[in-house]
Amino acid sequence: MSIFEIGMLLCFGAAWPFSIYRSLKSGSIAGKSPFFLGIIIVGYLCGILNKFLYRYDQVVYLYALNLLMVSTDLMIYIRNAKRLRGSAESE
Repeated sequence: MSIFEIGMLLCFGAAWPFSIYRSLKSGSIAGKSPFFLGIIIVGYLCGILNKFLYRYDQVVYLYALNLLMVSTDLMIYIRNAKRLRGSAESE
């Protein structure tokens, strides 16, 4: 288990709850990129696969938690985009 890997995942993971909160509160998609979120998701999946295939340790749970938060942010983005498209079409 690497203390630096844990530190990286904790630092990255600390940002996602704020991003999720902002997305929920604003209902906006401004400043968000589903492509970027997808790349981050793939990166966390690669980290999880590495843990399962080569060096399993408890850090896999941090990867999974971060993956869950980024996936949540992506789902909120999709919901907000649909709402914005729906309101633009009804005008």
